[in-house]
Amino acid sequence: MKAALLQITSGNDPAANAGTIRAMMRQAAGAGAGFVLTPEVSNCISLDPAHQQAVLQAEAEDQTLASLRQTAAELGIWLSIGSLALKSGAADGRMANRSFLIGPDGEIVARYDKIHMFDVDVGPGETYRESAAFRPGDRAVLARTPFAGIGMTVCYDIRFPHLYRALAQAGAEVLLVPAAFSTVTGAAHWEPLLRARAIECGAYVLAAAQTGTNDSREGKVRRTWGHSLAISPWGEVLADAGTDVGIVYVDLDPAEVTKARGRIASLSHDRAFKGP
Repeated sequence: MKAALLQITSGNDPAANAGTIRAMMRQAAGAGAGFVLTPEVSNCISLDPAHQQAVLQAEAEDQTLASLRQTAAELGIWLSIGSLALKSGAADGRMANRSFLIGPDGEIVARYDKIHMFDVDVGPGETYRESAAFRPGDRAVLARTPFAGIGMTVCYDIRFPHLYRALAQAGAEVLLVPAAFSTVTGAAHWEPLLRARAIECGAYVLAAAQTGTNDSREGKVRRTWGHSLAISPWGEVLADAGTDVGIVYVDLDPAEVTKARGRIASLSHDRAFKGP
């Protein structure tokens, strides 16, 4: 299976973002990709809660989701929508950060709500409280496809290795990490964390990412790290998108997962222990 990781710079206009993604999907399919992946919050990046409430929709009404499903069906490809910011109907008004796996018929094969919220203070002017706007999910999701078992995660999840181990032990051969990583943490931690999860799990890690400065109406802008990466089950970087908007490609070979896990079978070596 040839996979295409789309690296984009989403702004705060969902219709414009969707148009960019659809054009890139067609480009990727024309290059032979049967599996296309988009980053986290592909539909809208905004730090303004009022703007989010004005432009975002619930899943059933979301036009980005509908249009990307239609395009996947037209092209006959698998699509990972890294995530969409969606109204959830929660009593406290918080939204869902929801990832979708779409089949080549345009149907939703799996959904995953981001479990771990990015509530951090990474430096002066770099404070995030994702849980103020989004409610966390509570369920790990493994999707089974004809070409691989797909473990679905999002961005900050990458710092919680037990989630990836559970997915791999349940049958995930490809782990998805769509992201909108900050430039500070991206420079320090992005590649090492992705490579570690691939090595620990003997799985492909595919991380489509937001890049650059995201447009903002509210004055405060969001800058993201880019460097969409594809990592082999042995921990090798197979593709790195750098910081430009664009597409990188990787061929997924299930035999490489079998080979890596055969060489180091750590997924079957867990032992119970006491303490600390």
